[in-house]
Amino acid sequence: MAAPTTSMPAFEPTQEGISLPRPPEFATVEEERLHRKQQLAGAFRIFGRFGFGEGVAGHITVRDPEFPDMFWANPFGMSFRHIRVSDLILVDHSGTVRHGNKPINRAGFVIHSQVHKARPDVVAACHAHSVYGKAWSSLGRLLDPITQDACTLYGNHTVVTEGAGAVVVDEEAGRLLAEGLGDNAMCFHRNHGIFTVGHTVAEAAWWFVNTERNCQAALLAEAAGSPTLIDPANARFTQEQTGSHYAGWFAFQPLWDEVVRTDPDLFD
Repeated sequence: MAAPTTSMPAFEPTQEGISLPRPPEFATVEEERLHRKQQLAGAFRIFGRFGFGEGVAGHITVRDPEFPDMFWANPFGMSFRHIRVSDLILVDHSGTVRHGNKPINRAGFVIHSQVHKARPDVVAACHAHSVYGKAWSSLGRLLDPITQDACTLYGNHTVVTEGAGAVVVDEEAGRLLAEGLGDNAMCFHRNHGIFTVGHTVAEAAWWFVNTERNCQAALLAEAAGSPTLIDPANARFTQEQTGSHYAGWFAFQPLWDEVVRTDPDLFD
């Protein structure tokens, strides 16, 4: 079946004179750093709200705009639902904490440092031990295009099997995960869970939320029967409409607006 054609992208208003919001631009590196840290703290609150926390597991990082070999991350052992801007720590690619007085999750440092090192385009990266992502990762399969939402990362995600199931605590294991991720926006680390990246915190966080929900839908559908797949042409068309960097950023905005209203202390 041929994919539909359109001259109007999905994220483009049809009425002249009306525009959608765009990612902010900054006059100074200090402004950009603060924005990235605020988005990071907000993403943690949202992950906590969705139940993505699992004890001390999980980490989201954002590259520092001034020092690209350093990134901001969550302190080891702190609830996602409590993280504030002032709690975030800055760590370099050697694992040295450059700002803050709390430790970083060793597995988080190993994975994220290698991904940030291998992918200069990546600003933010997310990993958490969410229930449906863990379950789907054990299958060692890509997500099938069974819904429009499942097409968002069609052709833009992969499965990494190196080091599957083992805690990632050495740099070589992190390097292999980064290598397996390649140029994709998301990978399933088999027997481990979901790992997503993006040009913004918002984008990376949305790909994680979107993937977790798609894993849940896929598991439910397969438990009930044999899902009908969307044909490749339509799956690719849908991905082109909903899987861009901007689409990921924009889809996160309602979650951001909500957490800003309900959790103003995240800015402390």
